Amino acid sequence: MPPELTTQEQFNTFADEIARELGTHCRTAPDTKITHMLARLIIDNDGRTLSLRQHDSDQPTRLKVYAALPHGADLPTPSIGVTATSARHIARQITRRLYPLHAEAAEVATLIVEQKEAEARARHTVAEALARPLPGAQVQTFHRRTQVSWQRAPEPQEEPGPAQTDKVHAVIGPSGDWISVEVSGNLQAITAMLATLAAAQEE
Repeated sequence: MPPELTTQEQFNTFADEIARELGTHCRTAPDTKITHMLARLIIDNDGRTLSLRQHDSDQPTRLKVYAALPHGADLPTPSIGVTATSARHIARQITRRLYPLHAEAAEVATLIVEQKEAEARARHTVAEALARPLPGAQVQTFHRRTQVSWQRAPEPQEEPGPAQTDKVHAVIGPSGDWISVEVSGNLQAITAMLATLAAAQEE
């Protein structure tokens, strides 16, 4: 007989039963990211985290199970649909269908995260070298980009006209192997800034 799954407490109890059927010292925990439906996390000793969810309260026994991937992988989350006929049935479906998908996606996700971390380190090295001779430079990191901005307060001018300010705005590419630069100021300042940029690229 299918379990009664109309309250969060009933759902929690059912998730506990699935965890016991899965073994590997599984435990359950609240899924704090999901608040608009019944949901529960199932976590095992291998670090695998599953999210058991009920998307449609009108069909309470039709559930979906999602397998979490490392943060930053930007990959579709592996998932399967299951019918809550019993905890043992769902545990078998997870083992047979979801775990292989999870293992494959986790391997790809690990490579993606490692690549992003290597790119971030490369960008940081270039940004650090670029910002070092520019006191007060601001460094900001965006998606696969690092931005360095610097401005020197204008000095008193002898001639009338708009105040001349030395500025640098540099965007460092994903792997730190290219820089897009905008500079402004007098010729001497620009020459010095370009020399700094060239030195930063060589480091």
